[in-house]
Amino acid sequence: MIGISKLYCGTVEASDPLRYGRNSKKLPSHLLQFSQDKKPVVVWNMGRRCNLRCVHCYSSSKNQFYENELTTAEARALIDDLVVFGSPVILFSGGEPLLRPDLLELTRYATEKGIRAVVSTNGTLITSAVAEDLKDVGLSYVGVSLDGVGETNDRFRGVAGAYNLALRGIRNCQRAGIKVGLRFTINRRNYEDIPKIFQLLEQENIPRVCFYHLVYAGRGSKLRAEDLSHEETRQVVDQIFDLTADLHDRGKPKEVLTVDNHADGVYLYLRLMRENPEWAQQVMKLLKMNGGNSSGNGIGCISWDGKVHADQFWRHYSFGNIRERSFSQIWTDLSNPLMSRLKNKIPHLKGRCATCQWKEICGGNFRVRAEAVTGDIWAPDPACYLTDEEIGLDKFSAVRFDSVVSNQSGEMAGFE
Repeated sequence: MIGISKLYCGTVEASDPLRYGRNSKKLPSHLLQFSQDKKPVVVWNMGRRCNLRCVHCYSSSKNQFYENELTTAEARALIDDLVVFGSPVILFSGGEPLLRPDLLELTRYATEKGIRAVVSTNGTLITSAVAEDLKDVGLSYVGVSLDGVGETNDRFRGVAGAYNLALRGIRNCQRAGIKVGLRFTINRRNYEDIPKIFQLLEQENIPRVCFYHLVYAGRGSKLRAEDLSHEETRQVVDQIFDLTADLHDRGKPKEVLTVDNHADGVYLYLRLMRENPEWAQQVMKLLKMNGGNSSGNGIGCISWDGKVHADQFWRHYSFGNIRERSFSQIWTDLSNPLMSRLKNKIPHLKGRCATCQWKEICGGNFRVRAEAVTGDIWAPDPACYLTDEEIGLDKFSAVRFDSVVSNQSGEMAGFE
């Protein structure tokens, strides 16, 4: 997760996370990506059923009953374990989490135990009454998935009218006093709607948006041919930078993030080196704190049946089941070779990732995407759009990571 508004517009400085000791339990939500302890934010897919038919769904959900979901009692035990373990956030996801009858009960249980609870939803089921209930149980944030405006979203989500229902849900959350943000997955079907999404942020006074790069998992694996080219990705990322800066300069700042391609952080830094080299040095410190992709480390996933995954896209590989061992035991068991390597990915990278001068910044980027294309977890991420020159494979590269670090006069030593 790369905070574009934080880094490009300077809404966060390198000293900000340090005031909290970079402890995930103490950091406010907008600084969590800079935590040092990397206690995992846990995505719990609490149910698989969904009322929409999204073409990119990583869980391949349908509007049908699924067996073997965790019971309410098992979910309470999971929350107890996460609280003791120190996870800063539990994200209730699906399928569509609002289809699970005990969502409100479990959200209240989590918030009363002191763990931040957020919901990832398609927004279509959030009536005014539901929004008031979500506010009442202490929910801190609702992320609504919109993959375009109007018919673009409806085609992507497979149900006519989904956009209008989602917009109704957003407005209901706002009236209830719940912070709400958007989630948008970039691909060839919808990238031209990105300016419209920024217009929507402004028109509806929505404070936050996350732009997700496409991951080839679940039904999303069939969209691989519709992913953007490297040049198109660069153009889209530049557009996101520009539109974010425009809102900021006009006194209407929004929190804008990109997710699932940590090349974005390096690309932003290189752009700042051309535009504002002094601020670029502050950004480098923050990127070092971020540490890049955190699958299997700072983010984890639990499926509806209790299986533990490195993130929500790794459903083909489970480290164990919380019905047999607690999440905290599974997550800290380094006898599993993959878990051990995900905790320290850099030595295992191959190809251009292994020789990239920015590998400590992007963390090797998205391993599950590399595996989906090559069959090798440690192969280069095919979605990395940085050129050989930019990553230091060209001996004439203008910017070298080693020189950046040495220019910090030891300031970054504490962030290694």
